[in-house]
Amino acid sequence: MNLKSNPKPKPKPRSSRSAARTPFRPPAQRPAAKPQPELAGAATDEVAAGPAPGGRRGRPRPPRVPAATTKLHKALADAGLGSRRELEEWILAGRVSVNGEPAHVGQRIDSEDKVRVNGKLVRLRFADRRPRVLLYHKPEGEIVSRDDPQGRTSVFAKLPRIGGGRWIAIGRLDFNSCGLLMFTSDGALADRLMHPRSEIEREYAVRVVGELSLEAKERLVQGIELEDGVAHFGRLVEGGGEGTNRWYRVSLTEGRNREVRRMFEAVGVTVSRLMRVRYGPVQLPPRLKRGMVLELSPDEVADLLKRLPVVEKAPRTFQDGEEIAEETEA
Repeated sequence: MNLKSNPKPKPKPRSSRSAARTPFRPPAQRPAAKPQPELAGAATDEVAAGPAPGGRRGRPRPPRVPAATTKLHKALADAGLGSRRELEEWILAGRVSVNGEPAHVGQRIDSEDKVRVNGKLVRLRFADRRPRVLLYHKPEGEIVSRDDPQGRTSVFAKLPRIGGGRWIAIGRLDFNSCGLLMFTSDGALADRLMHPRSEIEREYAVRVVGELSLEAKERLVQGIELEDGVAHFGRLVEGGGEGTNRWYRVSLTEGRNREVRRMFEAVGVTVSRLMRVRYGPVQLPPRLKRGMVLELSPDEVADLLKRLPVVEKAPRTFQDGEEIAEETEA
C-alpha cells in the first residue's frame, strides 16, 4: 500500500523583528502627545518663541536662581584685606576694580565677579566662616604698623602666617605702651570691635609720677577738655604704689590718639607706664607672657561674637581726597 507522505511544512521566514532581536530590549515608543489647545489670553513671548528646552524626560528646566550678592568692601574685609573703612578708601582711590571696571563705594558683587586690588586678582569667600582671633602681649618698643621709616620692630613680625589674607589689628598701642593687642582675620569683626558706635570698653593699668588730687580725679571722670574734644574715664580706681609712683585702673569706650596719656598730662601728672589689660570682654590672660601669641579656640570665638553688641551704623560719606589716619589709642 502506497502511503503518500505529507510534505514537510516549509519554515516560515523569520521576521525582521526576530532577526534583529538582541539581548537588550529596545525602549518602548510612547505615543506622541496630542497638541493642547491654546488658552485664550495666555500667550506670552516665551511661548511664541517656542517651547523652553526641556530637561530629563522633557521636563522644563527650573529658572536660574540669581546668586546672592554682598557689598564689595564687606567681601574684601571678610577676606582679611583690611577694615571696611580702610577698604572704602581703597575703592575711592581707584585701587579696586570689578570685571575690569573701576569699583565704587556701595557696589554689590557675587561669586561670578572678578575683583582685583592693585591689579591683582583676589579670592573672595562668600560662604560663612568663623573668623580667627589672636591675642598678643605687646612689650614696649614695638610698633603697631607694617611699614615704619625708622625700621623699628613691628608686632606683625611676631604673628603666625595666615593664608589667603592678613592679620588686622583691633585698636593700637603706642610704641612705649604694652599689654593686650587683638588681631583677627575678619575685617567685619575688626570694624565691629573698633567702631565708636559699639562703645567697646578698654581697660588700662596706668602708673604715674605723683599722686592725683581729689579734684584731678573728679575732672578725669566728669570730663576734661583736650585739643580734639572732651574726654573722660568711665572708671578710675586706685591701684596702690610706693614713693612717687602710683597705679590706677582706668577705662574708656573710645580709642583716640594717645588719649590716656594726654588726659593725665592735662591734670599735671606724667604717665611712666601704660598697660592695656582688657579689650571689651577679653582679658589679658595671666599665662600670656610678653611677646607671646595665643589664638582663641572656635568655641571662644563664638562666645566672643555672642558678647558683642549689635549696632546699626550710619552710612559714611567721604569727600574727594579725604584720608583717615590710623590713631594710636594709648
